[in-house]
Amino acid sequence: MLANERREAILRAVERQGSITVKVLAEEMGVSAVTLRQDVRELAGQGLLNRVHGGATALAPDVPVPVPVSAPAEAPAPAPAPAGEKYAVGLVVPPGGYYYAEVIRGVQNAARARGVRVVLAVSGESLAENQEQVRQLVAGGINSLLLMLHPGLRPLEEAEQWLSTLDVPAVLVERRAGIQAGRLEQVASDHAYGAALAVRHLAGLGHDKVALVARIESPNTALLSAGHGDAVKAMGLTPGPEFLISTTGDAVPADARFEDVVRAVESGEVRAALVHNDIDAIALVGILRARGMRVPEDLAVVTYDDEVAELSDVPLTAVAPPKQAVGSWALDLAVRRLSDPATPLAEILLRPELRVRASCGASRRSEA
Repeated sequence: MLANERREAILRAVERQGSITVKVLAEEMGVSAVTLRQDVRELAGQGLLNRVHGGATALAPDVPVPVPVSAPAEAPAPAPAPAGEKYAVGLVVPPGGYYYAEVIRGVQNAARARGVRVVLAVSGESLAENQEQVRQLVAGGINSLLLMLHPGLRPLEEAEQWLSTLDVPAVLVERRAGIQAGRLEQVASDHAYGAALAVRHLAGLGHDKVALVARIESPNTALLSAGHGDAVKAMGLTPGPEFLISTTGDAVPADARFEDVVRAVESGEVRAALVHNDIDAIALVGILRARGMRVPEDLAVVTYDDEVAELSDVPLTAVAPPKQAVGSWALDLAVRRLSDPATPLAEILLRPELRVRASCGASRRSEA
């Protein structure tokens, strides 16, 4: 079975039974327990089920799980929408990553308020897999698409050309596309602004040089780097180093990944940093403290994400992208387009906010 087929089967089993046991379901599906356990972990990270010891359970009744689409090669005519539902909107999300759960929740909340049905598809890493998921959704009768495509989708030119040929209105969610994408609408967090917000805050605390620590694999790293660089230039700061961290090799210990950053702090070269994301920032704080350095005294830290920043041993000041709002705006754009096809196309950037805690050395407050 393909990964997306397994995950659809897991969600259906959880919806039907209320809970599943990894060992039992793995035997029924003819896959290894290790593989199925990873699938459960990915689905839990997207907020689609609750992961428990040995298995998974359905979400609480007030948090409905969208049913993944699965259509045969020749899909039957779409079933009529249930009473009270005006539109059906397809939502394509990549596998894994807790980032997407909050965006999905924003879509769900807006859809419930507007009487819209959301049909979820978990896509793969290739362009062909994304195209197939969209084909199935359209064949199943959805009216519009919300696309949170895999961040590593390549080649980009072919992806944008495909997006320009879609047969139904579509909104690109937390992704940016060029002019080749045609009539595609877009809603995203303004990550460049968020990075600049962090630099401005740290400069206001007396730091004239701010480093950037970010994941190579993240689709947002280029935007964070641009915002970081623009803020440094605009404020006349000394350009700080950029440390690009790779997380693809799980066998590489965290100490090794952050060794260059730690050395820069030890030497006094770096005294302030914006770190993307929370997990990496928490790991870095732990390494520094294990080596006798203090946060914020030796390194003032602002993290970019704010999913778990407050849970750090030293609560982390964080830039928080408006993830739920992104999902809500995306759903609203889709409904607006369906209600009035002649309305102008929209490209919306929503600004993150700064949430100040202990790791930067400032009094607790918030900046828009």
